[in-house]
Amino acid sequence: MITRNKNIANLKAGYLFPEIAKRRREFAAANPDAKIISLGIGNTTEPVLPHINAGLVEGARKLGTVEGYSGYQDEGLPLLREKISKVFYNGKFSIDEIFISDGSKCDIGRLQMLFGSGVKIAVQDPSYPVYVDGSVIIGAAASFKDTGYAGITYLPCTAENIFFPNLDLIENNSLIYFCSPNNPTGAVSDRAQLTVLVNTAITKGCIIIFDAAYSEFIRDSSLPKTIYEIDRADECAIEVNSFSKPAGFTGIRLGWSVVPKALKYAGGESVHADWSRITGTIFNGASNIAQAGGIAALDDEGIKEMRALTDFYLTNAKLIRETLQKLGINCIGGDNSPYIWARFPGKDSWEVFAQILEKCHVVTTPGAGFGPAGQGFVRFSAFGHRADVEEACNRLTDKLSI
Repeated sequence: MITRNKNIANLKAGYLFPEIAKRRREFAAANPDAKIISLGIGNTTEPVLPHINAGLVEGARKLGTVEGYSGYQDEGLPLLREKISKVFYNGKFSIDEIFISDGSKCDIGRLQMLFGSGVKIAVQDPSYPVYVDGSVIIGAAASFKDTGYAGITYLPCTAENIFFPNLDLIENNSLIYFCSPNNPTGAVSDRAQLTVLVNTAITKGCIIIFDAAYSEFIRDSSLPKTIYEIDRADECAIEVNSFSKPAGFTGIRLGWSVVPKALKYAGGESVHADWSRITGTIFNGASNIAQAGGIAALDDEGIKEMRALTDFYLTNAKLIRETLQKLGINCIGGDNSPYIWARFPGKDSWEVFAQILEKCHVVTTPGAGFGPAGQGFVRFSAFGHRADVEEACNRLTDKLSI
């Protein structure tokens, strides 16, 4: 009989979000009359807006006609790739440097396959779990210790360093996972900080996987919305992004990666060529219907709708942040990000999660689930119906005392 993949055996038991769902179910079973409100997982809640939705509908209709039918589109529809380059990157990239996918999380998994098990890993701490867990599954990291996985360099992002890590900790020739606006902290790196990141990567022979999935929530025009606003980033960075949050496509699944032709391995080989080979081998492209919705999202009217949707969630975030601040809880995020990172000094994150659930019937996300530096923090998500967010804020105000 085939033996188990030893890399999966190295994973710490329980992926964060299914564990939260399990604890929510257990609480609901024990408290059947409780109306539970989720401010936890970052899943969008509002309907797809009319212009973008019409694009999805028209995309489906066309597939029912001889003239409009289309099959495999491995790298993505040319028009969508062209619009992404124009809207997000001011036309900086050719369409063959933009690869359409079924979401940035899926792209990160394929990128881990691209770089394989022999690469050193550096991650912001705390960080989105797939960076770490995927690295373990591919064999680039070993079993879990008390302070994290062996073989991964954790870059603590704390209140003391204003949530931007000490980059001197990064080893030469590492793959650096970096997310801004950050999930879970909500912190956004400024131009000077990202310049240091790029210069560090070039000096140390590293490649950055830059996760810009929340870039459309940035309202401060001085903050970069893409790593490619930084000089020479195309020589050291791959960017992944998604329609999930700005267009409400979490269930529709559409994203992209930018792999510049200027990006080379140490031996001069093309990263772009290898990524094209990987995607062509194991991926048959995103849904053509989803891509039609993406094209509509990047029309002038679609861009307005994405702005309106992200404004809606940012208003939710403001309500949550102001509620927590009135309770004397220190927090960041919620201004250029849909996440609020709340600090509970000296407290265990899972215990705080349990107390908020028991007292307020509100689901959050324990910070410890995002990495060692997340201990003592809880993440609040702004993705929710307005009435639910307002009710959750009222409950926090009336019942939360930790």
